[in-house]
Amino acid sequence: MYKPFSEACERNKAPILEKITSIFCEKGHALEIGSGTGQHAVYFAKNMPHLQWQTSDVKSNHEAIYMWLDDANLKNILPPLELDVSNKVHWPHTQFNYIFTANTCHIMGWKDVINMFSLIGKIMLSKGNLCVYGPFKYNGEYTSESNKSFDLHLQSVHAQMGIRNFEDMQNLAHEQQLKLICDYKMPANNQLLHFQKV
Repeated sequence: MYKPFSEACERNKAPILEKITSIFCEKGHALEIGSGTGQHAVYFAKNMPHLQWQTSDVKSNHEAIYMWLDDANLKNILPPLELDVSNKVHWPHTQFNYIFTANTCHIMGWKDVINMFSLIGKIMLSKGNLCVYGPFKYNGEYTSESNKSFDLHLQSVHAQMGIRNFEDMQNLAHEQQLKLICDYKMPANNQLLHFQKV
């Protein structure tokens, strides 16, 4: 089996690292929700050796993640946890200093986005940092025509998918005592939302 490869991960990993290096800056434990192929995990763990990087995803994606982890052979990256935000039975109980998730909110149903923030609220340590990467709408408006087309495509695939409103994300974060620190504009009409647990 060929090792899965995501062009999007390859394009965005360096711009994301440039931002999160100054956020995930102290020694600690980081959880990645939705590790996908495992590309981000390997790249970030290699470039931030002060972190213990915990991968996670639904079981069906674990084989891909293991391929990337096995090839990288990094000591500061952990095998994937089975994590489905819709199933609270498998939610981790470990506390984390940092949580990162990329391109998950528009793929999940809205109920699962709510669940994910509920989970984050439970496992994020005080003064911990959360970074959420992906496309967002502002006051219901798209930031580009390409995002509008992408959103229509997502909704044609599944009615529960779709680009989320920034204001709704901020409200979910607020409910979990997470304060918005910065909203970074990223390449390809994406954003990186940085929240901190108060």
